[in-house]
Amino acid sequence: MPRPYKPRFVSAKPHVTFFKPAGIPKSALGEIVLTVDELEALKLKDIEKLGQSECAERMKIARNAIDS
Repeated sequence: MPRPYKPRFVSAKPHVTFFKPAGIPKSALGEIVLTVDELEALKLKDIEKLGQSECAERMKIARNAIDS
């Protein structure tokens, strides 16, 4: 049985829906789908340089949710 969904705190919804390199047609690229909470975790970890525990506190989730 899967775990029940726990809401995550996200500071803001993204303004764009996709990223791609300039000069390459979208049809020639593969696609990777990120959820809003995955994007928030990347932002906190890579842009704001927070540790995993700090990211989990900001998103109001358990740290192991970020590790997986």
